[in-house]
Order: sequence, then C-alpha cells, then structure tokens
Amino acid sequence: MKIKEIVEMSTDELLTKRRDLRQERLHLRLQQQSGQLEQPSRLRLLRRDVARIDTILSQRAKQPQAIPAAEPKPKKN
Repeated sequence: MKIKEIVEMSTDELLTKRRDLRQERLHLRLQQQSGQLEQPSRLRLLRRDVARIDTILSQRAKQPQAIPAAEPKPKKN
C-alpha cells in the first residue's frame, strides 16, 4: 500500500484498514507457526502497512482541529 493511498483515506477508513491488516497478520503468523505459510514476505509488508497507517493516524491526532468560526463573545462591563 502506498503512502499516497493512505493519506487520501479518511480516519474511519484507516482504523478499519488497520484492524483488517492486523487480523490478516495474526492469521499469517498462525500459518507460519504451523509451517503452512507460502509467502513469508507478506508478514513484513503487513507490518509496514500497519506502521504507515499508525503514523498517519498519530499525525492527524497531533494536528490542531479546525475551529469553526464562532460569534464573538460579549464583553463583560
């Protein structure tokens, strides 16, 4: 998965994708333990994709939220 694709996804989509990738990684690790894993390199790719998604999510969390234009507060006399 390319970083450009990840950046274009919404936060909800990223959370869903991260959950799916982690679940797939779990299944691949189980296959590896039982000796049935055909593509060991897939584990590495999944781990890196999850890290990319985590990075984007943490960057978004650190960004200041857009403050909607509010009416000016009345001054106290």
